[in-house]
Formats: sequence, C-alpha cells, structure tokens
Amino acid sequence: MARLNVNPTRMELKRLKERLKTARRGHKLLKDKRDELMKQFLDIVRENRTLREQVEASLIKAQKGFAVASAVMSHEMLTQALLLPKQSVSVEMNFKNIMSVDVPRYTFHMKTEDASEIFPYSFLHTSGELDDAVQNLSDVTVQMLRLAEVEKSAQLLSQEIEKTRRRVNALEHFMIPQLEETIKYITMKLDENERGNLSRLMKVKDMMIEAQFAGKND
Repeated sequence: MARLNVNPTRMELKRLKERLKTARRGHKLLKDKRDELMKQFLDIVRENRTLREQVEASLIKAQKGFAVASAVMSHEMLTQALLLPKQSVSVEMNFKNIMSVDVPRYTFHMKTEDASEIFPYSFLHTSGELDDAVQNLSDVTVQMLRLAEVEKSAQLLSQEIEKTRRRVNALEHFMIPQLEETIKYITMKLDENERGNLSRLMKVKDMMIEAQFAGKND
C-alpha cells in the first residue's frame, strides 16, 4: 500500500493518528449502517414478493371477470356501462426516513366513502360478472399502490446500500491501510533520527571525555 507523501514530523504523526482514529470510527458506523440497510432491504424484498404475487393474482381474477362480462354483455352495453365513472381517487405522497434514506409513503383517498360509488352504472342492464370484475379491480388498486411504494423503497435502499458499501471498502482497503503505512513510516523515521541523535551525542560525549583526559595529562 502506497503511503502518503508527508513530512516525517511528530506534528504530522499526531495529525495522522487522529485521522486514523476518525477513519476507524467512521468505518464502524458505515458498516453498522450497511448491515441495518441490508436488513431493512431484505424485509422489503420479501414483502414485495408477497405483494406482487397477490396483485398478479387479483389482476388475473379481475381480467377473467371482465372477459366473462364481455361474453354475456354486448360490446356497446359494456362500453356504455363503464363510460362515465362516478368515483374518483387521489393519492397523497409523504416520506419516511429509513437510515437517512427518504422512501415514499402513498396514501389513497376516495372522493366518497360510499362503496357503491365504484359502480358507474345501473344494475338493471348489467351482469353480475361485471360487478365482480369492477369490485376486484377496486380492491387491487390499494395493493398496487402499496406495491409501487415497496418497489420504490427497495430501489432507493439498494442505491444507498451500494453507496455505503463503496465507502466502507474505500476506508477498509485504501484509506485506513494507507494511514497505517504512513504512521509506521513516520514512526520508523523518527526512531532512526532519535537513534542518530543519541549516537551523535554519545560520540560528542566521548570526544569531550577524551579531551578532558588529554588536558589533565598535559
């Protein structure tokens, strides 16, 4: 691992040790965040799979109902029955924070609470199969909204997991080893300098002692 290009001084050594301490703390926090994100993501993926199966089954059921209704009713009568809807809906979007990720939360509102308003036609000239198909389609709408919410949440969480994973890897495999290598290098340099200074001091001391003895002999 290539070390940082810094001056091997005690001040620099102290600064790098502080950076290493911060990097290790950040690495631990990011790993904890990544693990919690993965847990949340897997829970959402399991819910997504269940919801998708339910929605697909409900849509197939509704489609079969419309197919049967179109078989027992004329095309003109079926078109006229569904031409002018009585009920209307609106969707409100809010956000929920999951580990610093804002995931959407959709709220489904109907214009009226009257359950019969989903049928925009008179029951006199329509078939029961059409009623069942419209009811099934109305029931699956809320499930589809929840499915859209869950799938978008899974997408956003997966992006955050990837971003966090890259940061963890950068700290674990690049920054922290680089800081450790640089600290090791500076420590060795300082130790060498200290040994060199000590050796020079010992040599000076020996020279002074020799000079002192030589003066006495004179």
